[in-house]
Formats: sequence, structure tokens, C-alpha cells
Amino acid sequence: MTKILLVEDNEMNRDMLSRRLTRNGFEVVIAVNGQEGVDLALSEKPALILMDMSLPVLDGWEATRRVKAHPETAAIPVIALTAHAMASDREQAMAAGCDDFDTKPVELPRLLEKIKTRLGLPG
Repeated sequence: MTKILLVEDNEMNRDMLSRRLTRNGFEVVIAVNGQEGVDLALSEKPALILMDMSLPVLDGWEATRRVKAHPETAAIPVIALTAHAMASDREQAMAAGCDDFDTKPVELPRLLEKIKTRLGLPG
């Protein structure tokens, strides 16, 4: 089963997204702040990380920079999740090292397509 690390501090978003990803055949590991996300990326070695950008302790941009700076986690694809849909937000996420970007509220079919593309899974 393909493991995804979901870094999301909003309980409702976290529960909804983790249930839907599990239903689609993924194993979901959850972090509720950026530092926990960095720590779990190292210990769990997920196939992909869904990173909320507005997080407590360590924001998603800094958490992504740390994940991408570490040799053991640098190759893990990170998809930024944010309620901010401005072009500058996408640029900022990509500059931090994110591999892709998606907006909230999450449209599951679109997000699943991005996940499958990043993981090289059949659509």
C-alpha cells in the first residue's frame, strides 16, 4: 500500500482527506504541525507528502525546505495544499521545494490525479 504523509492542522480537513485517501487505497500517516511533518517524513519515508502551508510550530514552506534539504527525504514529492489560490502562492510553494500545488477546498479527483502523476501510478 502506498504511504502518504498528510500534514494538516485543521481536524475537519484532516479527517475528510485521510478517509477519502484511505478509500482510494492509500495508507495515510498524519502530522498536525510542520515540525511533526518533518519528523514523520524522516521516520516513515512516505511515497508522497501533502503539505498544508498554514501550519503551527513550523509553516509548510519551512517544513518543505527542511524535508527537501535532508538527503533521506529530498526525493519525496511534496504537494502543497493551500486555501490561497494566487499565482504568487504557487510560486512561493514551488520556490520552497514543493513539486506541485493544489487549492482548498480540495477537489478529490483533481488531487488524486496529481498524486498518481507524481507517483507514476496509472490514472
